[in-house]
Amino acid sequence: MENSQDTRLTSAEIGGLWSCYLNNTMSICTLKYFKNIVEDEQTKSIIEYALELSNEYLERVTNILKAEEFPIPQGFTQADVNLEAPRLFTDIFILNFAKSMAKIGLGTYSLCYSLSSRNDVRELYRYCMKTTTDLDERSVNLLKNKGLYIRPPYITYPRKVRFVTKKKFLDGLGKNKRPLTAHEITHLFSNLDTNILGHMLAIGFAQVADDKEVQKILWKGKRMSEKQRKVFSDKLLDENLPSPGTWDSGVTKATESPFSDKLMLYMISFLTAASLGNYGLAMGASPRMDLGSSYSKLMTEVSSFAKEVADLMIEKGWLEEPPQAENREDLADL
Repeated sequence: MENSQDTRLTSAEIGGLWSCYLNNTMSICTLKYFKNIVEDEQTKSIIEYALELSNEYLERVTNILKAEEFPIPQGFTQADVNLEAPRLFTDIFILNFAKSMAKIGLGTYSLCYSLSSRNDVRELYRYCMKTTTDLDERSVNLLKNKGLYIRPPYITYPRKVRFVTKKKFLDGLGKNKRPLTAHEITHLFSNLDTNILGHMLAIGFAQVADDKEVQKILWKGKRMSEKQRKVFSDKLLDENLPSPGTWDSGVTKATESPFSDKLMLYMISFLTAASLGNYGLAMGASPRMDLGSSYSKLMTEVSSFAKEVADLMIEKGWLEEPPQAENREDLADL
């Protein structure tokens, strides 16, 4: 059996643990505020469970890093959240937020697990996947019970196995383009759902941000998510498939911020990175060329926005530097 203390962390393990630390400190601040403002007791129970998990994940990551004498990231602290701030988001938004974060977490933890080698790190991510699956289950079941769960579109079952015989299967232009495949519908729906989350967050954050530059870029993100939502929605509607709307108004009239501008920009950056990953997966699973072209254009737009957010965080001194490989030329004093 491998002794973890005798085996150094790999670059994949370092990167995963570092990001896990930052993301969970952000989650703890966010969930503490949500716990304070949520009114529905069933939703509150889910938020409390999510908060318990984030605290436990953070403790486990910290223990591994300390054992390695690895510098503990700063992340986010009580200074980044105002628990006394008035209610900025509705209960329906908060419940959907929990479901969406579980969805992103499952993708992140499964990737980190597959790239990890050390037994203790793999065990951490195995536990994260198990408990995040439970969080997702609780969130989805409550949404169903409340009649708020939005399912992906239904399609008819095929009658027999068929093979593609014409190359126009890949075309997506003109009147004779083929219908969307189940995989293509799935990714359009999923990306539409994620954009709704980003749209609501950008509206709320822009409404309460203290810094005018932060407010401006958040509003730009809001407009971008609106535009991209329309792209996905139109693709579904063109095929006579239902397109989900927003969960509800989502954002109240509050103007006092519950979060620091630093935390709000980081969360938008986090969701932007998730969107880029989702678009890449969608492009690979969408043979119709019009879809590939759309995802390519959207990824370019999102990448440009992500750089603007990162540039602003650097200007403000808010972007914590991730672990990096050694610069051999500097060490050689070339």
